[in-house]
Amino acid sequence: MQEVVIRTPFIKLDALLKFAGVCASGGEAKLLIEQGEVRVNGEICVQRGHKCYPGDAVMLGDHAMTLRAE
Repeated sequence: MQEVVIRTPFIKLDALLKFAGVCASGGEAKLLIEQGEVRVNGEICVQRGHKCYPGDAVMLGDHAMTLRAE
């Protein structure tokens, strides 16, 4: 499981996928989110602007990550 460190109180889901290197672009992240491919804390999330906070777990396919505050 990848640990992603953020320096802000939250990060939007589409930005997180790009920041973590899971998606090559914001457009790719948006498409995957809209298709229901992303889970946040075990639930499918289709809102690309969903705010992710430290402690949240995000999964895209076999790629899992958790957020941690710096």
